[in-house]
Formats: sequence, C-alpha cells, structure tokens
Amino acid sequence: MGWTDERVELLKKLWSDGLSASQIAAELGGITRNAVIGKVHRLGLSGRAKSPSSAAPRPRKARSSGHMLRVSRPAVRGNTALAYEYEPEPEPELIEIPNEQRKTLLQLNEHTCRWPVGDPGAQDFFFCGGDTTNDQPYCSFHCRVAYQPATDRRREKRSFRG
Repeated sequence: MGWTDERVELLKKLWSDGLSASQIAAELGGITRNAVIGKVHRLGLSGRAKSPSSAAPRPRKARSSGHMLRVSRPAVRGNTALAYEYEPEPEPELIEIPNEQRKTLLQLNEHTCRWPVGDPGAQDFFFCGGDTTNDQPYCSFHCRVAYQPATDRRREKRSFRG
C-alpha cells in the first residue's frame, strides 16, 4: 500500500503524539515498522512528544553481592589488532625468576616454560624459561596457575550464583 497524502498526514499526527513506529504501522495497516521509520526520516520528522512512561527514568536494579566485575574495554578506533591498549592483569602469585633463567621468544624451545611475564610491549618483557614438566608448556609452578581441576571450576561457578 502506498503513501497517500492522508496517510502521510496521519503518520505525522501519530508521530507527534508519541506513538512508536510499531504502533503507527499497526494503526495505518499494510506497512511495516521499518517503512514507518524510513518515511519519518525522509520527511525529516523529529521532536516528538515523550510518552509518560519514557519521561521518568527507570530505576536501576540493585547489584548483587558484588561477584560480577565490570571489565573496562579499551577505546580503540580503527585496526584494533595493531592498536590494542594492553592492560596486564596482576599475576596471582609472584615468584622471583632469576635473570639467567629468563628467555625471549626466540630462545624458547619445547623444554622451556613459555609463561609470559610482564607487558608484551615493554622492554623488560620475558618468558619464565624454567624447565617444563610432563610435556606441558609451563614449569610446575605455572602449570598450577594455568590449569585448574574441573571440580574447582564447578565449585567457583556455584559460589557465584549465590
């Protein structure tokens, strides 16, 4: 069904009365919500009356006991693969790694711990370099940090649910 002058006038009236695009589409009949939105944009309509429900802000839900943590995301535009702002997370337990044990990426092999330490973009970044255990990519200490038994993970999930 096309846009006649009468339908356009009714659209303008309903829009200024604050009806939603879905409500207007239902009132006019034979058109979709998207057709209403497109016509509103083509006509340049704006400044519609606020509905009583949208005039008062909705109250926010109370936060739960604080188990959820809001993670900040870096504000990067464009190619994020090259411009990612890395914020390293603190390691759960810090161990002192001797300078002679530390390795660069090119020094790693299948028998050295590949646990990264520090910010990859910094000059002092290195890998643990300790001896690996049982064909794992990490030393025994970093294996305990990286690999958690499934029973521990399930227990954590249950405690988060409250």
